Amino acid sequence: MSTSVDRLTSLDQLMVAASRRWPQDIGALAILDGTSLLDPSGELRIHAVREVIASRLHLVPRFRQVIHRPRRGHGPPLWLDAARFDVRDHVVVRPLPPETDEPGLLAVTEELRSERFDQSRPLWRMWFMPGLPNGRVAMFVKLHHAIADGMAAMMTIAAFLDADPDATLTPAPPWTPAPAPSEHDLLSDNVHQHLRAVGRAGSMLIRPGTTLRHAREAWPAIRELLAEEPATRTSLDRMVGPDRSLAVIRATLDEVKAAAHAHGATVNDVLLALTAGGLRRTLRGRGEPVHDITLRTYVPVSLRVQVGGPQQGNQIAQMAVPLPMGESDAGDELHRIATETATRKARTRTSLGTLIPGRFARKLMLYAVMRQRVNVTTASIAGPPIPLYLCGARVREVFPVLPLIADEPLGVGALSYAGQFDVGVVADRDAYPDLDVFLAGACEELVSLGVSPLTTPTVKEVGG
Repeated sequence: MSTSVDRLTSLDQLMVAASRRWPQDIGALAILDGTSLLDPSGELRIHAVREVIASRLHLVPRFRQVIHRPRRGHGPPLWLDAARFDVRDHVVVRPLPPETDEPGLLAVTEELRSERFDQSRPLWRMWFMPGLPNGRVAMFVKLHHAIADGMAAMMTIAAFLDADPDATLTPAPPWTPAPAPSEHDLLSDNVHQHLRAVGRAGSMLIRPGTTLRHAREAWPAIRELLAEEPATRTSLDRMVGPDRSLAVIRATLDEVKAAAHAHGATVNDVLLALTAGGLRRTLRGRGEPVHDITLRTYVPVSLRVQVGGPQQGNQIAQMAVPLPMGESDAGDELHRIATETATRKARTRTSLGTLIPGRFARKLMLYAVMRQRVNVTTASIAGPPIPLYLCGARVREVFPVLPLIADEPLGVGALSYAGQFDVGVVADRDAYPDLDVFLAGACEELVSLGVSPLTTPTVKEVGG
């Protein structure tokens, strides 16, 4: 009896290939109330936390799987159930000094982010960090991009949380690793994959009219991604190194939505506007001109069907959005960004996986990405509108931690959650020694749009 073969997609393989030089790990830093997480002596009740996490692992199969690379002729990498799995290897405590402030928390988070995964184990980890003021506990979750894209990652994390603080624990169902496919199964699956590819190519030749129509529909989006005029060269053009600076910005979601509505924009457009404001301030602070200067940002576009529950894999396309630096009025800039993104969102997009079917094509894709001189990546994720809980502890706020790649040394991610608009900023330390200038410009842009940042953003540099 043959065993099913769960191959990595072409896009997943691109994430794995890129991570050899630039770690492609998606993360989220959350702040929780610690009342129900700490025992009377102030120690984290890690056994209770692990019990809750373990009870939900069946909802996220990838969290008990590893990547296996078969020998030549047996096809691309595949997911296999780990022969051994212990939740204690993945859910751990990292105590902070008492009353650790936010810069200190960000410094520790960066240390954890920089740790490389053990490839012999499933590619995820959760750290719980007690020691914050008012008895709060930080949680940093990190998983490899091959497991999930940004939207799927947030849904995956939500699988371990409850909408009810008094939710009862359902015991974990028994689990045993599925047997690995035999060499015969792998060889047979590889042959069938090649035959399907030949069949698709034949179908394209048999129906040339349909093929050409699809190509015409997809070309504007492909040209936008790979063939548009590169962004203006500036001091921000730096290949990403190993060290990062992390920062956060907070705002209320109602104010962000009001600003967006007033200018015919979306919440994602507001994120792009604050990013543009921060970049403009950075260039001016370095004595560089901003008039007639245009930068570009990549914005992931989800191709995922909106369904409930945790999801896995990468189902995304990329949208490249120009950000002119010469704008002077924040409202006008937001309206222009909204008009631009509306035009680009209307284009037919296809998964990057369909563009990178082979190893050589993946190398060409990475080269094309670097050629475009896109200096920043942004992502806005709509989270649950209601508070969520872990072991009865309320999750107060969640900040995305985006991966950086190639010559994109800045990542700005936002999560809309329970009435808040939480922004996590990740910057290459060498490219942004002045990240505080970017943060000041981003907050100034928000204020100009009628949005009041809830706290003064902080920045902490960490290096190896």
